Amino acid sequence: MDLDVFVSAHRAEWDRLDALLRRRNLTGTEADELVTLYQRTATHLSLIQSSAPDPQLTGRLSQLVARARSAVTGTRRASWRDVTRFLTRSFPAAVYRSRHWWVPTALASTALAALLGWWIGTHPEVRSSIAAPDELHALTRPGGQYETYYSSHPAASFAAQVWTNNAQAAAMCLVLGVFLGLPVLWILFQNMLNLGVGVGLMSSVGRLDTFLGLVLPHGLLELTAVFVAAGTGLRLGWSVIDPGPRPRRTALAEEGRAALGMAIGLALVLFVSGAIEGFVTPSDLPTWSRITIGITAELVFLAYVYVLGGRAARAGDTGDLEAAERSATVPTAA
Repeated sequence: MDLDVFVSAHRAEWDRLDALLRRRNLTGTEADELVTLYQRTATHLSLIQSSAPDPQLTGRLSQLVARARSAVTGTRRASWRDVTRFLTRSFPAAVYRSRHWWVPTALASTALAALLGWWIGTHPEVRSSIAAPDELHALTRPGGQYETYYSSHPAASFAAQVWTNNAQAAAMCLVLGVFLGLPVLWILFQNMLNLGVGVGLMSSVGRLDTFLGLVLPHGLLELTAVFVAAGTGLRLGWSVIDPGPRPRRTALAEEGRAALGMAIGLALVLFVSGAIEGFVTPSDLPTWSRITIGITAELVFLAYVYVLGGRAARAGDTGDLEAAERSATVPTAA
C-alpha cells in the first residue's frame, strides 16, 4: 500500500467525520452520513494497521473511530436489568463453562489436602517439624486454638474479615492466571497445605471429627469458590499458551472479561460462606445441624451453576459482555 496515496484519497472523509463529531445537533441526513463515515474509517484503520502501520496516523484514526463509536452507540447506563442478567445468566454461565477446569482442580486439590493430612497425621517427625509439642497440644486439645479460632472475635467482624481475605485470594487467582497460571498453583497449594496441616494434626490426636465439624459448615462453599477461581485462572493462563481458533488478544480479552465478572460473583458466594463461618460455625447448634447447613448451601450453589448456568450456556451466554458493550472489531486485511 502507498500510504501517501491512501491518505490523500481518504483525508477528506476523515476530516468530514471529525467535523460532524464536533457538532452538537445533527440532521437526519448528517447522522446517516456520520454512521457511514464511521464504518469507512474503521475499515481504513484496519487496512493501515495490517498493511502499512504508521504510529501517528494509526493513533489519529483510532481516536477518531473511538469518538465516532461513542457518538453512534451512545452512553449506556447500568440498570437493575444488568444486575439481574449477571446473577441469572452471565455469572452462572461463566462458572458452568469453566467446570472442566475447576472440577478437576477441586478433585486434585482435595486429594492433595488428604494426602498431606495423612502424611502429617502418621509421621511424628513431620509434626515435630511443624511446632513444639506444647504448641501442638495448645492447637489440638479440647478448647484449643483450632476450636476457639472461630469464636475469637465478634461474629460480624469475623465474618467480614474472612470474607475480605477469601475474596482477595479468589480475585488474585482470577487476575494472576494470565501469568500462565503459575501464581494460581502456588495460592492453591498454600490453601491445601493449611487444610492438610489441620487435618493431620487433629487426626493425630483422634479429634478429626471435631475438626471436620468445624470446617465443613462453611468450608464446602468456601473451597468451592476458591476452586472455581483457581480453575478459571488456570483456564485464562492456558488461553495465553493455546488461544485456539481465536487470535491470542481476542481470547485474552474474552476470557479476561469473564474472569473479572466472576470475581464479583464469587465475592457474593464468599460473602455467604463468610456469614456461615462467622455465625453458624461457632454457634451452639449441634454438629449435624451445622454440617447440614453447609451441605445445603453447597448444593444450592451447584444447582444454581448447573441448572441456571447450564441453561444460559446452552443458549449461547459465555459470561462475557453483551456484543453491544464490547469494543468494536473490524475485519483485518490478509
